[in-house]
Order: sequence, then structure tokens, then C-alpha cells
Amino acid sequence: MIRFRIASLFFVLCSLLLGYNQASLAANAQPVVASAEVQVGKLNINTADEAALQAQMVGIGAAKAKAIVQYREEHGPFSSVDDLLEVKGIGAKTLDKNREKLMVE
Repeated sequence: MIRFRIASLFFVLCSLLLGYNQASLAANAQPVVASAEVQVGKLNINTADEAALQAQMVGIGAAKAKAIVQYREEHGPFSSVDDLLEVKGIGAKTLDKNREKLMVE
């Protein structure tokens, strides 16, 4: 009989601790918010910074990301994704690898 009471008390105690832990985890949860550069899973090449370009695009390192931003600053916003071909170091193969990920606004 004593074993049953101890087991019952242990079960209640564990349930309370588990419930408290779950409540504290839910209270500390942070909402996930997408950055302004990524909308509907696509990267806006007119607003993305070097870090976003480098992180989201295949075959784009720091130098090419910097070249994209510099070209945009000198020539104004891109009117289409195909305008990336005007950036030195961006070729058709690189553009084709990234086309589905990119957008302009």
C-alpha cells in the first residue's frame, strides 16, 4: 500500500514538473519573422544586402555579392532578374542556378 502511494505521488510530482517545464518553454518561445529581403521564399535582389545575397544564392561569394550591390548602387534597381547578367562575374549558369530563388520589386 505504501509503495502504491509513493508511486502515485511520484507520478503526480513528475506530471507537475513536466507541465511547468512545457509552460515555461511556451512562454519563452520567440516568433519567427522573415527578413524584408526574403518574401514568399524569394530573394528581392533590389533590397538584399551582401550577406543575404551570399547566404541565399548558389555560387555567390563575398566578392560577387559586393559586385551586385555596387552595380545596383551605380545603375539603380534591377528591372528584372536577367539584369544580373550585367554584373561582372555573374554568368548565365550562375543566374540559371538561382533564377527560381530571385525576384525584383
